[in-house]
Amino acid sequence: MAIRPELCALLGSSVADMTDAPMDDKAEQVILPDDTRTFQALFEYAPDAMWIFDDAGRYLLANAAACALHCLPATELRRHLFADFVSPGGAAALHLGWPGTAALTQTHGECRLRRPDGTVRDVEIHVTAHFQPGRHLAVARDVTARTRAQERAGAQLARLSALRTVDQSRATTRDLRIILQRILDQAVQHLHVHAAAILTLDAAGDQLSYAAGRGFRRDPVTGAPLLLPHGYAARAARERTTIYIPQLSPANIAQAGPLAAAEGYQAYWAVPLRANGQVQGVLELFHRAPIALLRDELDFLSALADRAAIAIDTAALFVDLQRTNQELALAYDTTLEGWCRALDLRDRETEGHTQRVTELTVRLARVLNVPEHDLVHLRRGALLHDIGKMGIPDSILLKPGPLTADEWDVMRRHPIYAHDLLAPSPFLRPALDIPYCHHERWDGSGYPRGLQGAQIPWAARIFAVVDVWDALRSDRPYRAAWPEAQVRDHLESLAGIHFDPRVVATFLDRALVAA
Repeated sequence: MAIRPELCALLGSSVADMTDAPMDDKAEQVILPDDTRTFQALFEYAPDAMWIFDDAGRYLLANAAACALHCLPATELRRHLFADFVSPGGAAALHLGWPGTAALTQTHGECRLRRPDGTVRDVEIHVTAHFQPGRHLAVARDVTARTRAQERAGAQLARLSALRTVDQSRATTRDLRIILQRILDQAVQHLHVHAAAILTLDAAGDQLSYAAGRGFRRDPVTGAPLLLPHGYAARAARERTTIYIPQLSPANIAQAGPLAAAEGYQAYWAVPLRANGQVQGVLELFHRAPIALLRDELDFLSALADRAAIAIDTAALFVDLQRTNQELALAYDTTLEGWCRALDLRDRETEGHTQRVTELTVRLARVLNVPEHDLVHLRRGALLHDIGKMGIPDSILLKPGPLTADEWDVMRRHPIYAHDLLAPSPFLRPALDIPYCHHERWDGSGYPRGLQGAQIPWAARIFAVVDVWDALRSDRPYRAAWPEAQVRDHLESLAGIHFDPRVVATFLDRALVAA
């Protein structure tokens, strides 16, 4: 192998140098011709890029791998400085600044090199400074594939985390607007687009409306209709296919919606949102420059679209379920009121009593800060307070005169009959406290279980006061209605004996009796 003169010149290996050196030091102080050939072979054929620079960072010598890395011949490289190809900040990160390498011996790190054609390569580089006076050797390995793989893995991990964020939102809130906004946040952030929107399709399937938007300078009006079959979004919903327009033109930009032209978007996607075989809406992406999504990004877009579709479908199902539950609850309450009217018709002495005590019990419960969600059960319990009398024979229930001791034993069983009738129904079980316990007394002398004080359910304690008030204030065949003052005195006398003192005081002090 012929020795390249420029290599000898750079290495300073001349015959004069070798003959002038002391014999004992020749092996350490000079590079012999054979060693120069060995170095040249290693330099020329090394798989890694190798350069020799001067103090200014100018290329003096480059091997074939270095020329391939730069996509430039060696003659062209010698016209440049290393800094000409390093991305901004890259040389500083390596502590390479010419002149300024004088204090360095070795440095190692990574930087990004930009080729003349604009492509970028990531390199791991090791620099040995001053291996000869004013000469610096750099060895670099192209690690672009590795760094790109790391970047893809990082991006994939970030997208998985984004999907988890969306799933957490779906698990912790039923507010569809919050869920859709979170989906759009992730789409804009991880797909690197300027804006995104979600449109929902109405039940008839003939109108799209904006449900949420992200990234627009002027937010779309929520609920604004977009009639089918106009526009790309409508086409995506109708044909159930993703539409991608890489370059919107004046001729077609109106098809991307009213904001596309107003805000200067160029690239556009419309992704149909499908769940349970039905199109629920469309997810739109907008970008102000041509852009294409990679396969991993398209998979992420599809995953976001699936979650948006499921969220919309679930919200619709929840609304339908709420409506069904409301209708069912109304039907139940209507049935209960029918039972109560039937009881009133059977026991004509108490006609209208049930409705009056139900309304007054709910009012008193509100004053006593009973939670609103418990009032529905309290109301049903008040309506059903005498339902157990359905099991009492007419001969006893409708007897015009006083009851015998045995007849009273039968009559006192009506709370047990109420319990046996209502307990099997999960819907009515929360309303059992009043029908089962409203004849218990504060001092423990009541029935059917002889409960005492706070052992008596709160709803039953409230109802007991109202029940006695209405009974004494109503005419009966065997007596006239008591005056209000007499009933007040009676309730006060039984506070702490028959009734919860707090309930009596609240009932009388808040003037509920006059309402």
